[in-house]
Amino acid sequence: MADGHPDLNGYWQSMVTADWDLQDHEAQPGPKPEINGVYGAGPAGQSIVEGGEIPYRPEALAKKKKNFETRAMVDVSNDKTWHNLGDPEMKCYMPGVPRANYMPYPFRIVQSAGTTYPYMLISYEYASATRIVRMNSKEEAPIPAWMGWSRGRWEGDTLVVDVTGFREETWFDRAGDYHSDELHVVERYTPVSPFHLMYEATIEDPKVFTRPWKIRFPLYRHMEQDFQLLEFKCQPFTEEMLYGRFVKRPAS
Repeated sequence: MADGHPDLNGYWQSMVTADWDLQDHEAQPGPKPEINGVYGAGPAGQSIVEGGEIPYRPEALAKKKKNFETRAMVDVSNDKTWHNLGDPEMKCYMPGVPRANYMPYPFRIVQSAGTTYPYMLISYEYASATRIVRMNSKEEAPIPAWMGWSRGRWEGDTLVVDVTGFREETWFDRAGDYHSDELHVVERYTPVSPFHLMYEATIEDPKVFTRPWKIRFPLYRHMEQDFQLLEFKCQPFTEEMLYGRFVKRPAS
C-alpha cells in the first residue's frame, strides 16, 4: 500500500486481441498475404465489450465499416483526409485511450508518494506515448490531445481516471471502431492480486453511440528480472509510406 492506497507501480500488459477488434473476430490475413504469407495476420479473439456488441448509431456504423475498408490507406497530400484516412496505428500516431492499454506492448505506471506531487505517470512502449494523471484535479482540458486529459481519484482500492479532451482522429482498434471529439472515457484500475489489475473503461460519445458502453479485461504485472520498457519509436517505419512520394530521387 502507498499512502493508504494500493501500489500500482510497475510494468503492465494485457493479453487480449482487442487491438485487432474489440468485438468477437476470426483470424484474418494481413496486408498483401500473397507476398507476406502469415506475417501480419491477425489472431482470432473474443469480445471485451460488455454485452458483446458496440451500440453504434446507424450512420456511425456505416462509417466504422468504411474505416475498415480503408484502414490501410494514407494520403498526406489531402488536408481533409490526412488524419482520418487509414488506421492511426499504421501511421504511428498516438494510440489514444483506452486503446493504448490493450495494444500488444507493455506500459508502466509510476505512482508518486505523498501529496507534494499528486500525479501519476503512465508511459507506453508504443511510440513512447505518455499520460499524466492529475489526482483530485478539477482542471479542464486546455486543448484536444491524442491521449486526452486525465484526472484521477481513488474509490476505495480502485483508481478511477476520467479522461476527456480527445482529438477525434484516434481509433479503438484495427477494425475501424472510432469516436468523435465528444468522447468521454472513465477508466477503473482495480487490484485483484499482487500481480493483476482488472481494467474497466466506460465509453460515452453521443455523436457515435446510442448509449454508454463498457470494456473489461485483466492486466498482468511483468515479473521478469530487470524488465523495462524498450524503445519502439515507429516514426522511421512510416516515413516512406507517408512521405515517400514527396522525396526527390535521382533521375535514372
